[in-house]
Amino acid sequence: MNRTDTQTEVDMSSTHVDVFIIGAGISGIGAAYHLQKHCPDKSYAIIEGRSAVGGTWDLFRYPGIRSDSDMYTFGFNFKPWTSPKTIAPGEDIRQYIEEAANENGITKHIVFEHKAVSTNWCSETALWTTQVKDLASGELREFTSRVFYSCSGYYNYDAGFTPEFKNLTAYTGEFIHPQHWPQDLDYANKNIVVIGSGATAITLVPTLAKAAAKVTMLQRSPTYIASRPAEDAIANHLRRLLPAKMAYSLSRWKSILFGMITYRLAKTNPAKIKRYLITQIKETLGSEFDVKKHFTPSYNPWDQRVCLVPDGDLFDAINDGSAEIVTDHIESFNPTGITLKSGQTLEADIVVSATGLKAELFQGCQISIDHVVVNPAESHCYKGMMLSGLPNFVFSMGYTNASWTLKSDLVGEYFCRLLKYMDKKQQDYFLPTLPETPLDDEPFVDFSSGYIARAQKLMPKQASQKPWKLYQNYILDRITLGHSSVNDDCMTFNKRGVKPA
Repeated sequence: MNRTDTQTEVDMSSTHVDVFIIGAGISGIGAAYHLQKHCPDKSYAIIEGRSAVGGTWDLFRYPGIRSDSDMYTFGFNFKPWTSPKTIAPGEDIRQYIEEAANENGITKHIVFEHKAVSTNWCSETALWTTQVKDLASGELREFTSRVFYSCSGYYNYDAGFTPEFKNLTAYTGEFIHPQHWPQDLDYANKNIVVIGSGATAITLVPTLAKAAAKVTMLQRSPTYIASRPAEDAIANHLRRLLPAKMAYSLSRWKSILFGMITYRLAKTNPAKIKRYLITQIKETLGSEFDVKKHFTPSYNPWDQRVCLVPDGDLFDAINDGSAEIVTDHIESFNPTGITLKSGQTLEADIVVSATGLKAELFQGCQISIDHVVVNPAESHCYKGMMLSGLPNFVFSMGYTNASWTLKSDLVGEYFCRLLKYMDKKQQDYFLPTLPETPLDDEPFVDFSSGYIARAQKLMPKQASQKPWKLYQNYILDRITLGHSSVNDDCMTFNKRGVKPA
């Protein structure tokens, strides 16, 4: 499966590569780019369960899907985002990822409609052997690799999270989870209830409201929401004046610094940020709207992610009467809609359960070392990209308080430095190793969001000490991952045949 300039697709007759990547979303394409640029002598393959690149942006096709981060930070560090829209539609993002893969010759390394089922590390050979399932035929085949690199995100693609709603089977209308939106759904002039208050719900509501008879966003509790221009006037001006790469870099750093400062203020002076966000909504919706009930959360800003609405589209839909917010709890479903605990009934032709994701690490791939199954939840996270006790194993996980791609690009570049170091020292594998003194454990992600809380038992641990601390800080990570030595007191290097401790 070695790469050649004339190769048009992955050579399926060969099943060994240096780096085995799972996932052809934004992380996987970024990882491949950095590998090609910094380690051009290394072969790789990307295993992708879907029939196209894009990951999240190929899977989610619900009306109005868009980024909830600005594209100057969500975009790759190697490919300028040139659209005037900084909060971009999902279709534009999908096309951007596809362009990055095609422009850099990455697409020919992707094995589509295949899924990694299990992977085993062999100490004698210092290789991962991964069982891969052909989703069309059901056949299994094996790939071996020096490194297993997971770029598959953190949620299950087959099913989203839906709570157990009382009497749901009595409901005679259409019940939909946005993760699998029916592309032929006709919602014009229909009454729609969207259950949820996160990014998916606030995206769906104003979009559906353009055609539906009425859209109701039903939430148990409010979420912090900030309005932001869909286009960045400063970034667009820079692009007219400067070369594309320079304009993109300046716009990117402007957005990075703004996000970091805002997050820092939210943590050090939450009352001030809360007051600003609530005041903005009050000014938009007017004094008669009950902002305290519907838009004032019980937690502080950035204890959960703050949602963005481009050009205040959600508030416009509320103001013109095409959408409404109801804050209440569901008592049960009935044949024509939902009965709330307050006694109110919501009539609905369509109910959309925008209730979140079902967490899943490494695409559900079972991991073992010398045929002994490993539970990732019993490991500690090293530098936010590796796990203690797992040799030659890397994963890409983005920030919770900033754009995903900022971290995935850093991980890709650091990994290449690590490969070069191993080659220089003639070592076969790296292994993050816990110190002898016990660590002060902390939750993997310090976030109170529902999908995080549900996933805690699946997540690896982190600690309060470096390098086992997961920093949600791009500049700090840029320094430590970009310039610090890859060989520290917690990293062990060995030759094949030496069994990991």
